[in-house]
Amino acid sequence: MDLWQDFQTNQGKVIRKWEHYFPVYERHFGPWRGRSLTFLEVGVAHGGSLAMWRRFFGPLATVVGVDIDPKCRAHEENGVFVRIGDQSDPKFLESLVEEFGVPDVVLDDGSHQMAHVHATFDAFYPRMGKNGVYMVEDLHTAYWPDFGGGLKEPNSFIERAKSLVDQLNADHARGALAPDAFTRETLSISFYDSMVVFEKGRVPRKTAPEIGALPGKKPAIRQM
Repeated sequence: MDLWQDFQTNQGKVIRKWEHYFPVYERHFGPWRGRSLTFLEVGVAHGGSLAMWRRFFGPLATVVGVDIDPKCRAHEENGVFVRIGDQSDPKFLESLVEEFGVPDVVLDDGSHQMAHVHATFDAFYPRMGKNGVYMVEDLHTAYWPDFGGGLKEPNSFIERAKSLVDQLNADHARGALAPDAFTRETLSISFYDSMVVFEKGRVPRKTAPEIGALPGKKPAIRQM
């Protein structure tokens, strides 16, 4: 059963997700199905999504939910852990790493406050391993002043993600932008309606060989 079918047929705890998110989940989370991983979701609410992720990833997954509401502890079950704390608190986030290790996949569906989104990203993304996936959803709030956002608001996470596109391509900026750890350890940034997805990975070398033969000439390999 795919994730969309699972959602539509859910008779358990309440799950609330935008419909257009499901193809994005399948695309970026699908490669982790059936593997041993730690999946961390910020925002527990009614607990239904944690159970859904456990079904989706399978029995080798450790699913960790984070919420500020102590009542969410009730949603723990086999393979699903809930920890109560503030997603903007570095000490709390560090305690999660100490207990569960650095997560392989993160889904931020928490407070949606821009300062909180930044803090969680800063705590986890730089430490995630190769092939890790970091997804932030409900980023329509990045355009809302009451969430710390606004169109072209410098402190919104959307604006930060835009600037990280340049950082991803820093190797080609001809000195205008210095490559850093983000440049070296990020494979892609994907933008969707209300979502941004970062995928970790390394390109061992960035070359563009020209391979083949022009008419009347011997085959050659030339590096750009």
